[in-house]
Amino acid sequence: MEAERPSVREARVAEPRSLLTIARLGACTIPSPLRDVAFLDETAHVLRDSDLASLEQAQSEGRRPDHFDKAGPRARIYFDPSKLKCGIVTCGGLCPGINDVIRSLVMSLHYQYGVRSILGFRYGYEGLTRRHGHAPVELRPEDVSHIHEHGGTILGSSRGPQDVGDMVDTLERMKIGILFTIGGDGTLRGAHALAGEIAARGLKIAVVGIPKTIDNDIASVQTSFGFHTAVSEARRATYAAHNEARGGRNGVGLVKLMGRDSGFIAAYATLADSQVNFCLIPESSFTLTGFLGALRERIERRGHAVIVVAEGAGHALSEAVQGTDTSGNVQYRDIGILLRESIREDFSATGLELNLKYIDPSYIIRSMPANAFDSAFCQVLGQSAAHAGMAGNTDLVVGVWNDQFTHVPIPVAVSERKKVDLRGWLWRSVLASTGQPFEML
Repeated sequence: MEAERPSVREARVAEPRSLLTIARLGACTIPSPLRDVAFLDETAHVLRDSDLASLEQAQSEGRRPDHFDKAGPRARIYFDPSKLKCGIVTCGGLCPGINDVIRSLVMSLHYQYGVRSILGFRYGYEGLTRRHGHAPVELRPEDVSHIHEHGGTILGSSRGPQDVGDMVDTLERMKIGILFTIGGDGTLRGAHALAGEIAARGLKIAVVGIPKTIDNDIASVQTSFGFHTAVSEARRATYAAHNEARGGRNGVGLVKLMGRDSGFIAAYATLADSQVNFCLIPESSFTLTGFLGALRERIERRGHAVIVVAEGAGHALSEAVQGTDTSGNVQYRDIGILLRESIREDFSATGLELNLKYIDPSYIIRSMPANAFDSAFCQVLGQSAAHAGMAGNTDLVVGVWNDQFTHVPIPVAVSERKKVDLRGWLWRSVLASTGQPFEML
């Protein structure tokens, strides 16, 4: 079901097909209804690797550098707006900005392109199946005009796979021309499976993804929406942890943040509050013995400490694995609770006084409305997704790369999880800010 399918888009003769080629339903023959805009043509691309060495290597090998298609409006489109029906679905965990993306899609499709039929499918991919019986809702501009002021998603969400054939049956029966899927890694894998089944049936339905994950772990996407809001809100927790730690003798403030496989929120929240002393992320292994020794040394030297830990940190600890969730993601034992109890036991065993405060703001953060940056970001992502779908592009996710909006084939986006590079500038900056050892083994 997850197998990649050949693209139906014809590559130019001078440019060999690459993994970054976007699939297209067919030729764009309909003049765009957009006016007074700068249309993009087929030469609009964004370099994947912008460093000089990569460009010189491509030149020496006689090939064009790897590049993404640039997102934006095209002068000719594939779908006739007067006959088009679109669908929107939101899947997975909540994230700041989902409602902003829904609103942007509806407003762009309605006012820019003149699409008059837009349906929202309820509770994730469940809404595309018959057996769950969730009736779709009509989405008009007046229905979404104020939803960006609230967190969560007006459509509801769910996790876990659904029958792909059943979902495509629904799309075909309801005559959906473009399905917009708002979600993370699992959602995009589902979207790719839908695109494959649609192609196998010879249907003309575009599937366009919008990357939703505050973990910021989608490959070939510079930033996913909600991430900036998450870091801003996380800083409130680290401020509180620092004040609590300073308020007691041998005070420890412990903050657990989201980040199952990638530690970007924890890393950026640490840099945003230079009073954090330990940042523990999934990419950097540690042992309890090594960490507790470093913590005791910090307490004896400075009298207090602030710890930020990502939820997936310490997964190498044998007792941390707790099976998988409905989406197939590995579930770990609560690392925050594990650290809290381990710190207490260690200080008690060594006869040290301890004043520990544990803060877990995870679900508060992910259900917040988007901040100003993410709201603006979601607006452009929604517009870019609408342009991509109207041009007949499919099996792609819209993203941003090198600060430009792009089209990324879904198989590329889900090929791996983006991780914090332990030799890169971000982690080096975290180590410099915290003063923690590079290794705690």
